[in-house]
Amino acid sequence: MRITKEESSSSAAQAIGLISTVKELHGVTSLDLNKLLRDSENFTIHFLTQKGSLLKIDMEKLAGSLPLHLTAVLMSSDRDEAMFRYLLYGIRLLHSLCDLASRNSKFEQILLDDVKVMEQLIDLVFYMLIVLGGYRQEDHGFSHMHLVHSTLVACNLYLLTGFISTQWQDIVHVLLAHPKVDIFIDAAFGSVRMVVRCLDNAVVAYYKDISMESNLTAERVVYYLCQQCEASLQFLQSLCQQKLFKERLLKNKELCGKGSILFLAQSVLKLHIQPSFSTRIMAAISRLKAKILSILLSLCEAESMSYLDEVASSTRSLDLAKSVALEVFDLLKKAFGRDPGHLTADRSHPMGFVQLNAMRLADIFSDDSNFRSYMILCFTKVLTAIISLTHGDFLSCWCSSNLPETEEDASLEYDIFAAVGWILDNTSPDVRNAANLEFNLIPNSMPRASYAHHRTSLFVKFFANLHCFVPNICEEQERNLFVLKVLECLQIDLSNLLPGFSFASDAPKAATATKNLRSLLSHAESLIPNFLNVEDVQLLRVFFGELQSLITSTGFEKNRVQDSKFEESLSWAKLSKLNINECYQEAQSAGGCPSPLTGKESADLNKKGGNFKEGMSESSAFPDMDQHNTRAEDTNPGNGLNKQDQVEDKGISGKTASGGARDTDKDAQNVETSGSDTSSAKGKNVVDHMDNGELSKSNEHIRKVVVEENAEDEKIELAQRRKRKRTIMNDKQVTLIERALLDEPDMQRNAASLQSWADKLSFHGSEVTSSQLKNWLNNRKARLARTARDVRAAADVDNPVPDKQRGPVIGSYDSPDSPGDASHAKKDLFSFAAGHKPEPSLAGFVNVGSPEFGHCHAGQYVVLVGGRGEEIGKGKVFQVHGKWYGKSLDELATCLVDVYELKVDNGLRLPYPSEATGTSFAEAETKLGVMRVLWDLNRVYVLRSE
Repeated sequence: MRITKEESSSSAAQAIGLISTVKELHGVTSLDLNKLLRDSENFTIHFLTQKGSLLKIDMEKLAGSLPLHLTAVLMSSDRDEAMFRYLLYGIRLLHSLCDLASRNSKFEQILLDDVKVMEQLIDLVFYMLIVLGGYRQEDHGFSHMHLVHSTLVACNLYLLTGFISTQWQDIVHVLLAHPKVDIFIDAAFGSVRMVVRCLDNAVVAYYKDISMESNLTAERVVYYLCQQCEASLQFLQSLCQQKLFKERLLKNKELCGKGSILFLAQSVLKLHIQPSFSTRIMAAISRLKAKILSILLSLCEAESMSYLDEVASSTRSLDLAKSVALEVFDLLKKAFGRDPGHLTADRSHPMGFVQLNAMRLADIFSDDSNFRSYMILCFTKVLTAIISLTHGDFLSCWCSSNLPETEEDASLEYDIFAAVGWILDNTSPDVRNAANLEFNLIPNSMPRASYAHHRTSLFVKFFANLHCFVPNICEEQERNLFVLKVLECLQIDLSNLLPGFSFASDAPKAATATKNLRSLLSHAESLIPNFLNVEDVQLLRVFFGELQSLITSTGFEKNRVQDSKFEESLSWAKLSKLNINECYQEAQSAGGCPSPLTGKESADLNKKGGNFKEGMSESSAFPDMDQHNTRAEDTNPGNGLNKQDQVEDKGISGKTASGGARDTDKDAQNVETSGSDTSSAKGKNVVDHMDNGELSKSNEHIRKVVVEENAEDEKIELAQRRKRKRTIMNDKQVTLIERALLDEPDMQRNAASLQSWADKLSFHGSEVTSSQLKNWLNNRKARLARTARDVRAAADVDNPVPDKQRGPVIGSYDSPDSPGDASHAKKDLFSFAAGHKPEPSLAGFVNVGSPEFGHCHAGQYVVLVGGRGEEIGKGKVFQVHGKWYGKSLDELATCLVDVYELKVDNGLRLPYPSEATGTSFAEAETKLGVMRVLWDLNRVYVLRSE
C-alpha cells in the first residue's frame, strides 16, 4: 500500500498536534478537565495555554489515539532523557483521562468501554515495561535518568489500576486472560529490578557524599527513588497475594527456575542502611525489605507447587537461593542483636514487618529438606546465643506478651499525577527551590500481644523444625546435627552476635540455656492452639530433654575443657552420624560419665504426666519423655488416636525420644527426631542404661548395636510420612473426591474404588496412586477426628455440658469405635459439602442469629458458614457489640471472629472487605496479625448448650 505525500503530511501534522496537546494538557487535573468537558459541545474543549493561545481539543479523538501514539513514540524515538520525559507527559495525561472517566459516564463509554482502546492501553503498558526492564543506566548515582526511569516503571504499573480496576482480583483476571501475560510478568519483575539498581547506586553515592548535578539534595533524590521503588514493589506484592496470579507465576521458568525473582530479592536485601541516613530513608529501605520478603513468602506458601523445589532444580538457582537465605539470616541476626527495650522507633515512619516476615521465611527454610542443613550451619550460633542470654533478658524478649517495641507496617498510597509533577518540576534546568514529595502511608499495625506471640511461636518452630528428623525426607547426615551443633556452640563465646545485650561472664552457659529453654517451653504451652500446634511444642520438649540429658551425662560445664575423651566421642558421633543414644554410650564407655538419668531421676520422671498447663512452674517443664505423643489436652495416652494421628504434620510416629529411662524389654512409642533412635513402634529400643560390665565395652561393639524392627510396620509408616506443608492433590482434585465421599464415605476400604478414583483424579492434576489416595483419606479422617476433640474440648471450657446432651460436631466425627456418632457427623459434614445447611438439632449446633439462641459473647468457639451453607472454618468470637473500623456490629447484625482453622482458600474474598482490615482471609491475617473477620450472626453456629 502506497502512502501519498498528502497523507504523509497530514499524519505528521496530526502527530505534531497531538504532541503539543500532550505537552499542554498533562498538567491539567481530572477535575479541571471534567469542568471543561461539562462546558463543551460534542466533547470538544477549549483550552487556554500558558502563552495565551486557545486550543480546541477533541477529547473523544484524544482518548482513542493517545495510547497508540505513545507506543509509536516509544518504538521510533531515541531512548534518551527527552523521550522518557515526554512519555511521562503522556502517562500523566492518560492517568487524568482514566480518572475523568470515573467522574463522567459519557467519557467512560468512550475510553474504557471501547475494547480496541483497552487493548491499546494494555499493549502500551506491556511494551513500555519491556523497554524499561532492558534499559541499562549509567552507574552515576544521581542521574536524572534514574529518577525518570523509576517513575515510568511505577506509573505504568499503577496505570493498570486506572483503566482496569482498583480491585486486585479484577486486574489479575484481565492480565491472565491476555495471551502475552508471561511477557508482562517477566517485564514487570525485570523493570522493578532495574529500579532497585538505580536506588542502590544512589544509596552508595549518598553515603559517599557525592555531589548532585542539580539543586536537588542527595537526601531528596534517594528518598524519592525509595518511594518509586516501594510503589513498584508493592504493586508486585499485591499481585502475588492473589492465588491465580501466584500460580501462574510459579509456572514461569524464567522467574522461578532460573532465579530472576531471587535476583530481585537479593538486590533489595543487600541495600545497606547506614546510621547516618535520615529516619525516613532508613524506614523506606526497611519497608522495601519487608515487601520483598512478603513476596517470597507468598510463593513459598503456595500449595499448587513448591517454589523451593523449583529453585532447587538446578545448582545455579539453588546456590542463589542459599545466598538469599543467608541475607535473611543476616537480617535476623541484626534484628535479634538489638535490645528492643532500647529502640526509639519513629511511628511516623513505619519500618515494615521485616523481622516477622524474615522469621516466617526462615521457618520455611528450616522445614525444607533443601535448606535445613544450610540453616543449621549458618544460624545455629545465633539461636544458641539467644538461649544463652541472661534469664531476665530472655524472658522479656521471648516469653512476654508485652514487648517494649513492635514493628509496624504501612502501605504506600501512590499518586501518578504527583509523582510525575515532582520529576518535571525539580529536574528542569531553571529549578531553584526543590520541593519535598511524600506519599501518604496507610499504617498497618498488629496488636502488641499478637505480635509478641507470633514472634515467639516462630522462634519455637525453628527448634522444632531443625530438630525434626523424617526418614526418606531428611538426609542421613542431618540426624543429630542440630542438637550437636548447639552443644558445640555452647562452648564458644557468642556475645559478639548480640551486641545489644550483655552476657553474664561468670554464669555457666549450659545452665543458663537450660533455664531459658525451660521457660520457653512453659510459655510455648500457653500459645496452643492459636499460635502453636501441639507437635511443635512437643518437638521443642524433645530437643530440650535431649540437650539437657547430653549436658548432664557428660558433665559438660564441669569437664568441657579437661574431658578430652568426651570431645573425642562427640566428634566421632558427628562424623559417624550415629544417634544421640550411641553418643551417650560412647562417652560413658570412654570416660565413665554418669548416665543421662539416675535411677531416682528416672523414677521421678516416670511419675510425671506428659501434660503442660499455661502458667506452669519451671520445675515442671521436663515431663516424662515416654509421654511425648500425648496431646496437651489429653491426660490418657490411650485416647484412641490411631497411627495416622501420630505421624501427622511433624513426622511424629509412635516413637519415644531418647533421654528418659526405659525398661530393656519394653515396647515403647518413640518420637522420630534428630536425637531419637530409628526403631518402629513395635520394635525394641536401644538400651539407655547398662550395667558396669556393659559400660566397659569397646566403641566398635557400640557401633554394631542392631535394632530389631517390624519390617511391615516400618514400610507402612514410612509410606505415610510425607513432607510437611505439601499436598498430593490440587483444589480441583480435592473437590472431586469430597463430592465422591458423599456417596461413598468409606471409600478407603474399597480397593477397586480407590484405584478407580485415583485414575480419575490423575486426569485433573498430578498423578495420584491408590495408596496415596488411601493415605490421604486416612489423614483426612484423622484430622476430622482431632478437630472434633478440639472443638468439643474448647466448648467444655466455656459451656460445660454433660456428654449425653451434646450432639456431634459439624464437619467432624469421632473414632470408628463409636459408629453411631460417626454416621451422624459424616452426614452433617456431607450436608455442608453439598451446600445444604444442617438442622441445628441434628448437628448439635445452634445459629447465634436465631431467636432460640440467647446471648453470643466474646470467647465462644464457633463455626462459620458461607452463603450456600458450606463450612468456612472454626474460630473464637472476639467482639459482639460496638464498632469495628467504623462499622457498627449491632446495626449490621455481625460479630468479629478470630479464625483458627480455615476450610477454604485463604484468598477467598470476605463478606465485609476493607482496605484497613483486609479483603481476604490472608490479607486480614497479614494486616491484623490474626485472621480476624467480620461475619453475619445468622451464619455463625455455636455448640448447643441445652
